[in-house]
Amino acid sequence: METVPDSERTGLIGALPPSWRPYAALMRLDRPIGTWLLYWPCLAGLGLAGVDGRWDLVGWFLLGAFAMRSAGCAYNDIVDRDLDARVERTRLRPLASGRISLKAAWGLTIGLCFVGLVVLVQLPLTAALVALASLALVAAYPFMKRITWWPQAWLGLVFSWGALVGWTAAWGSLALPGLLLWGGSIFWVVGYDTVYAIQDVEDDALVGVRSSARALGGRVKGGVALCYALALGLWGAALWQLKPTPLALLALLPVALHLGWQAMKVDAEDGAGALALFRSNRFAGLLLALACLTVGLSRGG
Repeated sequence: METVPDSERTGLIGALPPSWRPYAALMRLDRPIGTWLLYWPCLAGLGLAGVDGRWDLVGWFLLGAFAMRSAGCAYNDIVDRDLDARVERTRLRPLASGRISLKAAWGLTIGLCFVGLVVLVQLPLTAALVALASLALVAAYPFMKRITWWPQAWLGLVFSWGALVGWTAAWGSLALPGLLLWGGSIFWVVGYDTVYAIQDVEDDALVGVRSSARALGGRVKGGVALCYALALGLWGAALWQLKPTPLALLALLPVALHLGWQAMKVDAEDGAGALALFRSNRFAGLLLALACLTVGLSRGG
């Protein structure tokens, strides 16, 4: 029986020594999309607040996003190892297939958290405290799919938290524009993770895992469109708070067009297409960050 997925034989992971490959797979080293999705809200918050001379945080946030996303993937697999073994798409994951011990997975997770700690101490105290406040949400996330039909909403709280950290790092305290940016990012995450969940609807139904894609059923296209519309509305409100001119809102036009294209392409029956749409959100996040940076740096004008 096949016990090693193709992704561990080719590409970046395939180039590593065989003994390293299961650990790289546990970190999703071949799937950087999660790192980008965690990173862009951080950069958007920092940019919207005007950076305030902390350009070094552009790099530190990227390292932190990589370390904490990797740690989150390992922790998620620890919690979900029994469920993963029963789902076709995830049965070959290192823990589910028995190629990594539970002790080794915990060791990797803790090591990655230490990298996150290095990033944490680079932040101003207020921003560091805001970042630490997310840990309870992160720890609870893997259990949400067992108790709610909307685990994507919980993921939204977690994956968009960087907007608050980035904003506070440059602004010095939480304020309405940063909170609006965070709120919009929550709806963005709910939208794109609902798209991601489309590919697992059948397997999730078999093992009893809940998701927004299952909850919405044939209405998933409209649900994703509504989430993206709410995201854009809250992002627009955040920009307006800082620069109340129509020109500021035009900065969101590229990301609005991209999300509109996504919403039109969503198909509840097309798992492969859903994965491609989900991955395209790395560009949506970049466009959001650029919009926030443009408005944030132009506030004095």
